[in-house]
Amino acid sequence: MANTNETPDRQRPGPTRAWWKEAVVYQVYWRSYYDSDGDGYGDLAGLIDKLDYIGGLGIDIIWLNPIFESPDFDNGYDISDYEAVMAKAGTMEIWERLLAEVHARGMKLIMDLVVNHTSMAHPWFIESRASRDNPKRDWYIWRDGSGHQPPNNWRSYFAPSAWAWDAQTEQYYLHSFAVEQPDLNWANPELRREIYRMMRFWLDKGIDGFRLDAIALLAKPERYEDAADPDNIGYLTNNPGLHDYLQEMNREVFRHYEAVTVGETAFVTPEEGLLYVDESRGELNMLFHFEVCDEMESWDMLRFKQVQRRWYEGLWGRGWNSQFLNNHDHTRQVTRYGSDGVFRVPSAKLLATMLHTLPGTPYVYQGEEIGMTGVRFPSINHYNDIAMRNRYEEEVTKGGDPETVLERLQPLSRDNSRTPMQWDDSDNAGFSAGPPWMYVNPNYKEINVERDMASPDSIYRYYQRLIALRKQYPVMVYGDFAELDPWRGDAHLYIYTRTLGEETWLIVLHHADQPTVVELPEPWRSRERVLLLGNYADAGEALGAPLQLSPHEARVYRMGG
Repeated sequence: MANTNETPDRQRPGPTRAWWKEAVVYQVYWRSYYDSDGDGYGDLAGLIDKLDYIGGLGIDIIWLNPIFESPDFDNGYDISDYEAVMAKAGTMEIWERLLAEVHARGMKLIMDLVVNHTSMAHPWFIESRASRDNPKRDWYIWRDGSGHQPPNNWRSYFAPSAWAWDAQTEQYYLHSFAVEQPDLNWANPELRREIYRMMRFWLDKGIDGFRLDAIALLAKPERYEDAADPDNIGYLTNNPGLHDYLQEMNREVFRHYEAVTVGETAFVTPEEGLLYVDESRGELNMLFHFEVCDEMESWDMLRFKQVQRRWYEGLWGRGWNSQFLNNHDHTRQVTRYGSDGVFRVPSAKLLATMLHTLPGTPYVYQGEEIGMTGVRFPSINHYNDIAMRNRYEEEVTKGGDPETVLERLQPLSRDNSRTPMQWDDSDNAGFSAGPPWMYVNPNYKEINVERDMASPDSIYRYYQRLIALRKQYPVMVYGDFAELDPWRGDAHLYIYTRTLGEETWLIVLHHADQPTVVELPEPWRSRERVLLLGNYADAGEALGAPLQLSPHEARVYRMGG
Protein backbone atom coordinates (compact mmCIF):
# COMPACT_ATOMS: atom_id res chain seq x y z
CA MET A 1 0.00 0.00 0.00
CA ALA A 2 1.25 3.47 -0.82
CA ASN A 3 1.14 5.52 2.38
CA THR A 4 -0.87 6.88 5.23
CA ASN A 5 -4.40 6.64 4.01
CA GLU A 6 -4.47 5.20 0.52
CA THR A 7 -5.50 1.76 -0.70
CA PRO A 8 -3.85 0.19 -3.76
CA ASP A 9 -7.18 0.23 -5.58
CA ARG A 10 -8.64 3.51 -4.39
CA GLN A 11 -10.37 4.21 -7.69
CA ARG A 12 -12.47 1.05 -7.44
CA PRO A 13 -16.14 1.98 -6.93
CA GLY A 14 -17.48 1.49 -3.43
CA PRO A 15 -20.00 -1.21 -2.56
CA THR A 16 -23.58 -1.12 -3.75
CA ARG A 17 -26.19 -0.53 -1.04
CA ALA A 18 -28.23 -3.40 0.42
CA TRP A 19 -30.22 -3.81 3.64
CA TRP A 20 -28.20 -6.83 4.77
CA LYS A 21 -24.92 -4.94 4.48
CA GLU A 22 -26.25 -2.44 7.00
CA ALA A 23 -27.50 -5.16 9.34
CA VAL A 24 -26.06 -6.65 12.51
CA VAL A 25 -26.62 -10.40 12.96
CA TYR A 26 -27.13 -12.18 16.28
CA GLN A 27 -26.47 -15.93 16.33
CA VAL A 28 -28.69 -18.06 18.56
CA TYR A 29 -27.42 -21.51 19.50
CA TRP A 30 -30.89 -22.29 20.77
CA ARG A 31 -30.14 -25.41 22.86
CA SER A 32 -27.93 -23.25 25.07
CA TYR A 33 -30.01 -20.07 25.02
CA TYR A 34 -33.07 -20.37 27.29
CA ASP A 35 -35.05 -23.41 28.42
CA SER A 36 -38.79 -22.70 28.74
CA ASP A 37 -39.92 -26.11 30.01
CA GLY A 38 -37.21 -27.34 32.40
CA ASP A 39 -35.99 -30.29 30.33
CA GLY A 40 -32.45 -28.96 30.33
CA TYR A 41 -32.41 -27.91 26.66
CA GLY A 42 -32.96 -24.42 25.35
CA ASP A 43 -35.89 -24.26 22.95
CA LEU A 44 -37.81 -22.09 20.52
CA ALA A 45 -40.35 -21.02 23.14
CA GLY A 46 -37.45 -19.88 25.29
CA LEU A 47 -36.06 -17.86 22.42
CA ILE A 48 -39.44 -16.17 21.97
CA ASP A 49 -39.28 -15.17 25.64
CA LYS A 50 -35.92 -13.46 25.01
CA LEU A 51 -36.64 -11.66 21.73
CA ASP A 52 -37.03 -8.29 23.45
CA TYR A 53 -33.58 -8.76 24.97
CA ILE A 54 -32.11 -9.38 21.50
CA GLY A 55 -34.10 -6.55 19.95
CA GLY A 56 -32.89 -4.25 22.70
CA LEU A 57 -29.38 -4.54 21.34
CA GLY A 58 -30.53 -3.14 17.99
CA ILE A 59 -30.14 -6.46 16.18
CA ASP A 60 -31.52 -6.72 12.63
CA ILE A 61 -31.14 -10.44 11.83
CA ILE A 62 -31.30 -13.53 14.02
CA TRP A 63 -29.35 -16.53 12.75
CA LEU A 64 -30.90 -19.67 14.21
CA ASN A 65 -28.80 -22.84 14.42
CA PRO A 66 -30.47 -25.99 12.96
CA ILE A 67 -33.88 -26.86 14.38
CA PHE A 68 -34.75 -29.66 11.92
CA GLU A 69 -35.63 -33.21 12.95
CA SER A 70 -32.42 -34.97 13.91
CA PRO A 71 -31.01 -37.81 15.99
CA ASP A 72 -28.92 -34.97 17.41
CA PHE A 73 -25.62 -36.78 17.18
CA ASP A 74 -23.93 -33.54 16.11
CA ASN A 75 -26.24 -31.03 17.77
CA GLY A 76 -28.66 -30.79 14.88
CA TYR A 77 -26.15 -30.77 12.03
CA ASP A 78 -27.24 -34.34 11.25
CA ILE A 79 -30.66 -33.76 9.71
CA SER A 80 -33.12 -36.63 9.29
CA ASP A 81 -36.11 -34.56 8.09
CA TYR A 82 -35.65 -31.14 6.48
CA GLU A 83 -39.31 -30.19 6.85
CA ALA A 84 -39.95 -31.04 10.50
CA VAL A 85 -38.86 -29.45 13.79
CA MET A 86 -36.98 -31.56 16.30
CA ALA A 87 -38.86 -32.20 19.53
CA LYS A 88 -36.08 -30.72 21.70
CA ALA A 89 -36.58 -27.39 19.93
CA GLY A 90 -40.37 -27.43 19.89
CA THR A 91 -42.97 -27.83 17.17
CA MET A 92 -43.66 -26.31 13.78
CA GLU A 93 -46.44 -24.28 15.40
CA ILE A 94 -44.00 -22.79 17.91
CA TRP A 95 -41.49 -22.13 15.13
CA GLU A 96 -44.16 -20.29 13.14
CA ARG A 97 -44.96 -18.20 16.22
CA LEU A 98 -41.25 -17.43 16.59
CA LEU A 99 -41.06 -16.22 12.99
CA ALA A 100 -44.12 -14.00 13.50
CA GLU A 101 -42.73 -12.55 16.74
CA VAL A 102 -39.33 -11.86 15.15
CA HIS A 103 -40.99 -10.04 12.26
CA ALA A 104 -43.32 -8.15 14.62
CA ARG A 105 -40.21 -6.64 16.25
CA GLY A 106 -38.78 -5.51 12.94
CA MET A 107 -36.11 -8.22 12.84
CA LYS A 108 -35.47 -10.95 10.31
CA LEU A 109 -34.79 -14.67 10.72
CA ILE A 110 -32.29 -16.77 8.79
CA MET A 111 -32.08 -20.54 9.13
CA ASP A 112 -28.94 -22.65 9.40
CA LEU A 113 -29.20 -25.23 6.64
CA VAL A 114 -26.98 -28.28 6.08
CA VAL A 115 -27.00 -29.60 2.51
CA ASN A 116 -23.55 -31.19 2.24
CA HIS A 117 -24.71 -34.19 4.25
CA THR A 118 -27.66 -35.65 6.12
CA SER A 119 -28.11 -37.94 9.08
CA MET A 120 -27.77 -41.64 8.34
CA ALA A 121 -31.30 -41.81 9.78
CA HIS A 122 -32.65 -39.71 6.89
CA PRO A 123 -35.07 -41.71 4.71
CA TRP A 124 -32.92 -40.90 1.69
CA PHE A 125 -29.91 -42.65 3.19
CA ILE A 126 -31.97 -45.54 4.48
CA GLU A 127 -33.10 -46.12 0.91
CA SER A 128 -29.65 -45.49 -0.52
CA ARG A 129 -28.04 -48.19 1.59
CA ALA A 130 -30.89 -50.69 1.07
CA SER A 131 -29.29 -52.10 -2.07
CA ARG A 132 -26.79 -51.19 -4.75
CA ASP A 133 -29.56 -50.80 -7.32
CA ASN A 134 -31.89 -48.67 -5.18
CA PRO A 135 -33.07 -45.52 -7.04
CA LYS A 136 -31.52 -43.35 -4.31
CA ARG A 137 -28.20 -45.20 -4.26
CA ASP A 138 -26.61 -42.37 -6.23
CA TRP A 139 -27.91 -39.69 -3.86
CA TYR A 140 -24.89 -40.45 -1.67
CA ILE A 141 -21.28 -41.31 -2.48
CA TRP A 142 -20.46 -45.02 -2.49
CA ARG A 143 -17.16 -46.57 -3.49
CA ASP A 144 -15.41 -49.93 -3.39
CA GLY A 145 -12.44 -50.22 -1.12
CA SER A 146 -8.93 -51.32 -1.93
CA GLY A 147 -8.68 -54.80 -0.49
CA HIS A 148 -9.79 -54.41 3.11
CA GLN A 149 -8.92 -50.68 3.13
CA PRO A 150 -11.07 -47.60 2.42
CA PRO A 151 -11.03 -46.13 -1.11
CA ASN A 152 -8.35 -43.59 -0.13
CA ASN A 153 -6.50 -42.06 2.83
CA TRP A 154 -8.73 -39.03 3.37
CA ARG A 155 -9.55 -37.87 6.88
CA SER A 156 -12.86 -36.39 7.89
CA TYR A 157 -13.29 -33.40 10.18
CA PHE A 158 -14.37 -35.68 13.04
CA ALA A 159 -12.74 -39.06 12.36
CA PRO A 160 -9.45 -40.60 11.15
CA SER A 161 -11.11 -41.78 7.92
CA ALA A 162 -13.66 -40.07 5.67
CA TRP A 163 -15.06 -43.50 4.73
CA ALA A 164 -17.36 -45.88 6.60
CA TRP A 165 -17.97 -49.52 5.67
CA ASP A 166 -21.52 -50.67 5.04
CA ALA A 167 -21.69 -54.45 5.54
CA GLN A 168 -25.13 -54.75 3.97
CA THR A 169 -24.08 -53.56 0.49
CA GLU A 170 -20.33 -54.16 0.94
CA GLN A 171 -19.21 -50.68 -0.06
CA TYR A 172 -17.88 -47.60 1.68
CA TYR A 173 -19.78 -44.31 1.91
CA LEU A 174 -18.13 -40.89 2.22
CA HIS A 175 -18.63 -38.76 5.33
CA SER A 176 -16.72 -35.48 5.57
CA PHE A 177 -17.82 -35.16 9.20
CA ALA A 178 -19.06 -37.89 11.55
CA VAL A 179 -19.74 -41.48 10.48
CA GLU A 180 -23.40 -40.71 11.19
CA GLN A 181 -23.36 -37.86 8.60
CA PRO A 182 -23.04 -39.31 5.07
CA ASP A 183 -22.23 -36.82 2.31
CA LEU A 184 -24.83 -36.15 -0.37
CA ASN A 185 -23.90 -36.59 -4.03
CA TRP A 186 -24.47 -33.18 -5.56
CA ALA A 187 -23.60 -34.52 -9.01
CA ASN A 188 -27.07 -36.12 -9.02
CA PRO A 189 -29.55 -33.64 -10.58
CA GLU A 190 -32.57 -35.35 -9.00
CA LEU A 191 -31.07 -34.75 -5.54
CA ARG A 192 -30.38 -31.11 -6.36
CA ARG A 193 -33.96 -30.56 -7.46
CA GLU A 194 -35.22 -32.00 -4.17
CA ILE A 195 -32.87 -29.75 -2.18
CA TYR A 196 -34.09 -26.68 -4.06
CA ARG A 197 -37.72 -27.67 -3.49
CA MET A 198 -36.99 -27.94 0.25
CA MET A 199 -35.31 -24.52 0.30
CA ARG A 200 -38.40 -22.99 -1.31
CA PHE A 201 -40.54 -24.69 1.34
CA TRP A 202 -38.89 -22.62 4.06
CA LEU A 203 -38.63 -19.41 2.07
CA ASP A 204 -42.33 -19.66 1.23
CA LYS A 205 -42.99 -19.87 4.95
CA GLY A 206 -41.46 -16.41 5.22
CA ILE A 207 -37.91 -16.85 6.44
CA ASP A 208 -35.44 -14.21 5.36
CA GLY A 209 -32.54 -16.36 4.19
CA PHE A 210 -30.05 -19.09 4.99
CA ARG A 211 -26.70 -19.60 6.59
CA LEU A 212 -25.38 -22.45 4.47
CA ASP A 213 -23.29 -24.88 6.47
CA ALA A 214 -20.13 -26.42 4.97
CA ILE A 215 -21.14 -25.10 1.56
CA ALA A 216 -17.58 -25.30 0.21
CA LEU A 217 -17.75 -29.11 0.37
CA LEU A 218 -20.63 -29.74 -2.05
CA ALA A 219 -18.52 -30.64 -5.07
CA LYS A 220 -16.29 -33.70 -4.86
CA PRO A 221 -13.09 -34.38 -6.83
CA GLU A 222 -13.47 -36.27 -10.09
CA ARG A 223 -11.00 -38.88 -8.86
CA TYR A 224 -10.75 -40.17 -5.30
CA GLU A 225 -6.98 -40.42 -5.10
CA ASP A 226 -4.86 -40.50 -1.95
CA ALA A 227 -3.95 -37.10 -0.53
CA ALA A 228 -0.27 -36.26 -0.21
CA ASP A 229 -1.00 -34.91 3.29
CA PRO A 230 -4.25 -36.45 4.55
CA ASP A 231 -4.23 -34.31 7.72
CA ASN A 232 -4.54 -31.14 5.63
CA ILE A 233 -8.19 -31.67 4.73
CA GLY A 234 -8.49 -28.74 2.33
CA TYR A 235 -8.92 -31.34 -0.41
CA LEU A 236 -12.49 -31.82 0.81
CA THR A 237 -13.40 -28.26 -0.24
CA ASN A 238 -13.60 -25.91 -3.24
CA ASN A 239 -13.51 -28.63 -5.88
CA PRO A 240 -14.39 -28.08 -9.59
CA GLY A 241 -18.12 -27.80 -10.18
CA LEU A 242 -18.91 -26.15 -6.85
CA HIS A 243 -19.72 -22.76 -8.34
CA ASP A 244 -21.89 -24.33 -11.03
CA TYR A 245 -24.02 -25.75 -8.21
CA LEU A 246 -24.18 -22.42 -6.37
CA GLN A 247 -25.14 -20.50 -9.49
CA GLU A 248 -27.85 -23.06 -10.21
CA MET A 249 -29.04 -22.77 -6.59
CA ASN A 250 -29.28 -19.02 -6.99
CA ARG A 251 -31.17 -19.28 -10.30
CA GLU A 252 -33.57 -21.91 -9.02
CA VAL A 253 -34.16 -20.48 -5.55
CA PHE A 254 -32.50 -17.38 -4.13
CA ARG A 255 -33.08 -14.83 -6.88
CA HIS A 256 -36.84 -15.36 -6.58
CA TYR A 257 -36.90 -14.15 -2.94
CA GLU A 258 -35.78 -11.14 -0.91
CA ALA A 259 -33.46 -13.45 0.98
CA VAL A 260 -29.94 -13.09 2.32
CA THR A 261 -27.45 -15.93 2.03
CA VAL A 262 -24.19 -16.43 3.87
CA GLY A 263 -21.91 -19.37 3.13
CA GLU A 264 -19.59 -21.17 5.51
CA THR A 265 -16.53 -21.42 3.26
CA ALA A 266 -13.56 -23.25 4.70
CA PHE A 267 -10.08 -23.09 3.16
CA VAL A 268 -10.76 -20.11 0.90
CA THR A 269 -8.41 -17.30 -0.03
CA PRO A 270 -9.75 -13.85 -0.95
CA GLU A 271 -9.38 -14.79 -4.61
CA GLU A 272 -11.46 -17.94 -4.12
CA GLY A 273 -13.84 -16.16 -1.77
CA LEU A 274 -14.68 -13.57 -4.40
CA LEU A 275 -16.08 -16.36 -6.58
CA TYR A 276 -18.77 -16.97 -3.95
CA VAL A 277 -19.84 -13.35 -3.43
CA ASP A 278 -18.96 -11.40 -6.57
CA GLU A 279 -22.22 -9.57 -7.19
CA SER A 280 -21.92 -10.10 -10.94
CA ARG A 281 -21.81 -13.91 -10.60
CA GLY A 282 -25.13 -14.66 -8.86
CA GLU A 283 -24.14 -17.01 -6.04
CA LEU A 284 -24.18 -15.90 -2.37
CA ASN A 285 -24.46 -12.55 -0.64
CA MET A 286 -21.66 -12.93 1.88
CA LEU A 287 -19.35 -15.53 3.34
CA PHE A 288 -17.54 -16.65 6.45
CA HIS A 289 -13.87 -17.29 5.81
CA PHE A 290 -11.73 -18.89 8.50
CA GLU A 291 -8.27 -17.45 8.02
CA VAL A 292 -8.59 -16.13 11.57
CA CYS A 293 -10.74 -18.58 13.54
CA ASP A 294 -9.34 -21.78 12.01
CA GLU A 295 -5.78 -20.70 11.42
CA MET A 296 -4.90 -18.21 14.19
CA GLU A 297 -4.95 -20.13 17.47
CA SER A 298 -4.27 -17.09 19.67
CA TRP A 299 -4.15 -13.35 19.14
CA ASP A 300 -1.62 -12.20 16.55
CA MET A 301 -2.21 -8.56 15.64
CA LEU A 302 0.17 -8.50 12.69
CA ARG A 303 -1.37 -11.58 11.16
CA PHE A 304 -4.89 -10.28 11.79
CA LYS A 305 -4.05 -7.00 10.05
CA GLN A 306 -2.67 -8.86 7.08
CA VAL A 307 -5.83 -10.99 6.80
CA GLN A 308 -8.07 -7.91 6.97
CA ARG A 309 -5.95 -6.12 4.38
CA ARG A 310 -6.05 -9.01 1.90
CA TRP A 311 -9.79 -9.58 2.21
CA TYR A 312 -10.59 -5.88 1.91
CA GLU A 313 -8.46 -5.55 -1.21
CA GLY A 314 -9.92 -8.75 -2.65
CA LEU A 315 -13.62 -8.05 -2.07
CA TRP A 316 -14.26 -4.33 -1.63
CA GLY A 317 -16.63 -2.96 -4.23
CA ARG A 318 -17.24 -6.42 -5.71
CA GLY A 319 -18.44 -8.71 -2.92
CA TRP A 320 -19.25 -8.65 0.78
CA ASN A 321 -17.49 -10.07 3.82
CA SER A 322 -18.51 -10.98 7.38
CA GLN A 323 -16.78 -10.03 10.63
CA PHE A 324 -16.68 -12.46 13.54
CA LEU A 325 -14.20 -13.89 16.05
CA ASN A 326 -16.39 -16.54 17.69
CA ASN A 327 -19.42 -18.71 17.06
CA HIS A 328 -20.74 -22.14 18.10
CA ASP A 329 -17.60 -23.78 16.66
CA HIS A 330 -14.96 -21.40 18.00
CA THR A 331 -13.85 -20.43 21.50
CA ARG A 332 -15.30 -17.22 22.91
CA GLN A 333 -13.43 -14.23 21.59
CA VAL A 334 -12.57 -12.50 24.87
CA THR A 335 -10.84 -15.67 26.07
CA ARG A 336 -9.13 -16.67 22.84
CA TYR A 337 -8.28 -13.31 21.30
CA GLY A 338 -8.67 -10.85 24.15
CA SER A 339 -8.05 -10.81 27.87
CA ASP A 340 -10.62 -12.53 30.10
CA GLY A 341 -9.01 -11.65 33.44
CA VAL A 342 -8.76 -8.20 35.01
CA PHE A 343 -9.24 -6.51 31.62
CA ARG A 344 -12.22 -8.63 30.52
CA VAL A 345 -14.67 -5.72 30.24
CA PRO A 346 -12.50 -3.28 28.24
CA SER A 347 -11.14 -6.16 26.17
CA ALA A 348 -14.64 -7.34 25.24
CA LYS A 349 -15.54 -3.80 24.24
CA LEU A 350 -12.36 -3.37 22.20
CA LEU A 351 -12.98 -6.55 20.21
CA ALA A 352 -16.55 -5.44 19.56
CA THR A 353 -15.39 -2.01 18.41
CA MET A 354 -12.93 -3.59 16.01
CA LEU A 355 -15.39 -6.04 14.44
CA HIS A 356 -18.13 -3.46 14.03
CA THR A 357 -15.89 -0.81 12.47
CA LEU A 358 -14.04 -3.07 10.01
CA PRO A 359 -15.57 -3.61 6.53
CA GLY A 360 -18.28 -6.29 6.42
CA THR A 361 -21.38 -7.39 8.30
CA PRO A 362 -20.73 -7.96 12.03
CA TYR A 363 -21.99 -11.15 13.68
CA VAL A 364 -22.66 -11.24 17.43
CA TYR A 365 -22.59 -14.67 19.04
CA GLN A 366 -24.93 -15.09 22.02
CA GLY A 367 -23.24 -14.16 25.30
CA GLU A 368 -20.54 -12.17 23.56
CA GLU A 369 -22.53 -9.05 24.39
CA ILE A 370 -21.98 -9.62 28.14
CA GLY A 371 -18.39 -10.86 27.80
CA MET A 372 -18.98 -14.56 28.43
CA THR A 373 -15.72 -16.51 28.56
CA GLY A 374 -14.41 -19.92 27.58
CA VAL A 375 -14.24 -22.76 30.09
CA ARG A 376 -11.90 -25.57 31.14
CA PHE A 377 -13.81 -28.56 32.44
CA PRO A 378 -11.84 -31.00 34.63
CA SER A 379 -12.60 -34.19 32.67
CA ILE A 380 -13.27 -35.32 29.11
CA ASN A 381 -16.56 -36.67 30.48
CA HIS A 382 -17.72 -33.08 30.99
CA TYR A 383 -17.42 -32.36 27.27
CA ASN A 384 -20.08 -32.93 24.59
CA ASP A 385 -18.09 -31.77 21.56
CA ILE A 386 -17.94 -34.78 19.23
CA ALA A 387 -14.86 -33.48 17.40
CA MET A 388 -12.98 -33.06 20.67
CA ARG A 389 -14.08 -36.39 22.12
CA ASN A 390 -13.09 -38.27 18.97
CA ARG A 391 -9.71 -36.56 18.82
CA TYR A 392 -9.14 -37.27 22.52
CA GLU A 393 -9.94 -40.96 22.05
CA GLU A 394 -7.74 -41.18 18.95
CA GLU A 395 -4.71 -39.62 20.66
CA VAL A 396 -5.07 -41.49 23.95
CA THR A 397 -5.44 -44.76 22.02
CA LYS A 398 -2.13 -43.96 20.33
CA GLY A 399 -0.49 -43.68 23.75
CA GLY A 400 -0.97 -40.03 24.63
CA ASP A 401 -1.15 -39.09 28.32
CA PRO A 402 -4.86 -38.42 29.05
CA GLU A 403 -4.22 -35.29 31.14
CA THR A 404 -1.82 -33.85 28.58
CA VAL A 405 -4.19 -34.57 25.68
CA LEU A 406 -7.12 -33.00 27.54
CA GLU A 407 -5.12 -29.90 28.41
CA ARG A 408 -4.04 -29.46 24.81
CA LEU A 409 -7.56 -29.87 23.39
CA GLN A 410 -9.37 -27.68 25.92
CA PRO A 411 -8.57 -24.21 24.52
CA LEU A 412 -10.16 -24.84 21.12
CA SER A 413 -12.98 -27.17 22.16
CA ARG A 414 -16.29 -26.13 20.64
CA ASP A 415 -17.86 -26.47 24.11
CA ASN A 416 -16.09 -23.24 25.11
CA SER A 417 -18.82 -21.38 23.25
CA ARG A 418 -21.69 -23.80 23.84
CA THR A 419 -22.11 -23.52 27.59
CA PRO A 420 -25.58 -22.26 28.57
CA MET A 421 -26.35 -18.57 28.38
CA GLN A 422 -25.79 -16.89 31.74
CA TRP A 423 -28.95 -14.96 32.51
CA ASP A 424 -28.57 -14.38 36.26
CA ASP A 425 -26.84 -15.73 39.38
CA SER A 426 -29.57 -18.23 40.30
CA ASP A 427 -29.20 -21.99 39.90
CA ASN A 428 -28.03 -23.02 36.42
CA ALA A 429 -27.43 -19.35 35.61
CA GLY A 430 -31.17 -18.90 35.10
CA PHE A 431 -30.93 -20.96 31.92
CA SER A 432 -33.09 -23.88 33.03
CA ALA A 433 -35.15 -25.07 36.00
CA GLY A 434 -33.76 -28.57 35.38
CA PRO A 435 -30.25 -29.96 34.98
CA PRO A 436 -28.77 -28.34 31.82
CA TRP A 437 -27.77 -30.48 28.85
CA MET A 438 -24.19 -29.37 29.43
CA TYR A 439 -22.36 -27.83 32.35
CA VAL A 440 -22.72 -24.11 33.03
CA ASN A 441 -19.56 -22.02 33.16
CA PRO A 442 -18.72 -21.71 36.89
CA ASN A 443 -18.22 -17.94 36.59
CA TYR A 444 -21.93 -17.29 35.98
CA LYS A 445 -22.40 -15.58 39.35
CA GLU A 446 -20.01 -12.82 38.28
CA ILE A 447 -20.85 -12.77 34.55
CA ASN A 448 -24.55 -12.73 33.70
CA VAL A 449 -27.13 -10.69 31.83
CA GLU A 450 -28.91 -9.36 34.92
CA ARG A 451 -25.72 -8.02 36.43
CA ASP A 452 -24.39 -6.65 33.16
CA MET A 453 -27.54 -4.80 32.19
CA ALA A 454 -27.76 -3.18 35.63
CA SER A 455 -24.65 -1.13 34.86
CA PRO A 456 -24.90 1.89 32.54
CA ASP A 457 -21.29 1.24 31.47
CA SER A 458 -21.69 -2.49 30.83
CA ILE A 459 -20.63 -4.49 27.81
CA TYR A 460 -24.28 -4.88 26.74
CA ARG A 461 -24.83 -1.10 26.90
CA TYR A 462 -21.65 -0.62 24.87
CA TYR A 463 -22.93 -2.98 22.17
CA GLN A 464 -26.17 -0.96 22.07
CA ARG A 465 -24.25 2.25 21.42
CA LEU A 466 -21.99 0.59 18.87
CA ILE A 467 -24.89 -0.86 16.89
CA ALA A 468 -26.79 2.45 17.05
CA LEU A 469 -23.80 4.17 15.42
CA ARG A 470 -24.00 1.72 12.50
CA LYS A 471 -27.61 2.69 11.93
CA GLN A 472 -26.87 6.40 12.17
CA TYR A 473 -23.70 6.69 10.08
CA PRO A 474 -23.41 5.04 6.62
CA VAL A 475 -19.62 5.51 6.77
CA MET A 476 -19.48 2.63 9.23
CA VAL A 477 -20.92 0.35 6.55
CA TYR A 478 -19.87 1.75 3.20
CA GLY A 479 -16.79 3.78 4.04
CA ASP A 480 -13.42 2.96 2.46
CA PHE A 481 -10.89 1.37 4.82
CA ALA A 482 -7.23 2.36 5.25
CA GLU A 483 -4.62 1.89 7.95
CA LEU A 484 -2.44 4.72 9.23
CA ASP A 485 1.00 3.89 7.97
CA PRO A 486 3.09 4.39 11.14
CA TRP A 487 1.27 1.51 12.89
CA ARG A 488 0.93 -1.02 10.08
CA GLY A 489 3.72 -3.06 11.65
CA ASP A 490 2.74 -2.49 15.29
CA ALA A 491 1.90 -5.65 17.26
CA HIS A 492 -0.50 -3.91 19.66
CA LEU A 493 -1.94 -0.82 17.97
CA TYR A 494 -4.49 -1.00 15.16
CA ILE A 495 -5.26 2.48 13.83
CA TYR A 496 -7.36 2.93 10.70
CA THR A 497 -9.90 5.13 8.98
CA ARG A 498 -13.28 4.69 7.34
CA THR A 499 -14.13 7.35 4.76
CA LEU A 500 -17.33 8.00 2.82
CA GLY A 501 -17.51 11.25 0.87
CA GLU A 502 -16.67 14.05 3.28
CA GLU A 503 -17.15 11.85 6.36
CA THR A 504 -14.04 10.32 7.93
CA TRP A 505 -13.71 8.28 11.09
CA LEU A 506 -10.51 7.45 12.91
CA ILE A 507 -10.50 4.21 14.92
CA VAL A 508 -7.78 3.71 17.52
CA LEU A 509 -7.42 0.28 19.13
CA HIS A 510 -4.80 -0.63 21.74
CA HIS A 511 -4.71 -4.40 22.22
CA ALA A 512 -2.32 -4.83 25.16
CA ASP A 513 -2.23 -5.13 28.96
CA GLN A 514 -0.03 -2.05 29.45
CA PRO A 515 -0.82 1.62 28.79
CA THR A 516 0.79 3.43 25.88
CA VAL A 517 1.07 6.84 24.24
CA VAL A 518 0.22 7.54 20.61
CA GLU A 519 1.39 10.65 18.82
CA LEU A 520 -0.73 11.07 15.71
CA PRO A 521 1.04 12.29 12.57
CA GLU A 522 -0.05 15.29 10.60
CA PRO A 523 -2.61 16.02 9.33
CA TRP A 524 -4.45 13.89 11.92
CA ARG A 525 -2.85 15.57 14.93
CA SER A 526 -4.23 19.01 14.21
CA ARG A 527 -7.62 17.99 12.81
CA GLU A 528 -10.68 18.57 14.95
CA ARG A 529 -12.12 15.33 16.25
CA VAL A 530 -15.18 14.23 18.23
CA LEU A 531 -15.10 11.06 20.31
CA LEU A 532 -18.19 9.13 19.22
CA LEU A 533 -17.47 6.06 21.33
CA GLY A 534 -14.81 4.81 23.70
CA ASN A 535 -14.52 2.06 26.28
CA TYR A 536 -12.91 4.34 28.90
CA ALA A 537 -13.93 7.75 30.14
CA ASP A 538 -12.99 10.48 27.65
CA ALA A 539 -9.41 11.44 28.39
CA GLY A 540 -10.04 14.80 26.75
CA GLU A 541 -6.54 15.38 25.41
CA ALA A 542 -5.99 18.83 23.97
CA LEU A 543 -5.89 19.04 20.19
CA GLY A 544 -2.38 18.17 19.05
CA ALA A 545 -1.50 16.39 22.29
CA PRO A 546 -0.55 12.69 22.28
CA LEU A 547 -3.27 10.14 23.01
CA GLN A 548 -2.87 8.52 26.43
CA LEU A 549 -4.23 4.99 25.97
CA SER A 550 -5.16 2.59 28.75
CA PRO A 551 -4.90 -1.22 28.43
CA HIS A 552 -7.34 -2.55 25.79
CA GLU A 553 -8.63 0.90 25.02
CA ALA A 554 -10.79 1.59 21.96
CA ARG A 555 -11.74 4.97 20.57
CA VAL A 556 -13.90 5.94 17.60
CA TYR A 557 -13.42 9.53 16.44
CA ARG A 558 -15.38 11.52 13.92
CA MET A 559 -12.86 13.76 12.21
CA GLY A 560 -13.40 17.37 11.30
CA GLY A 561 -11.69 19.37 8.58
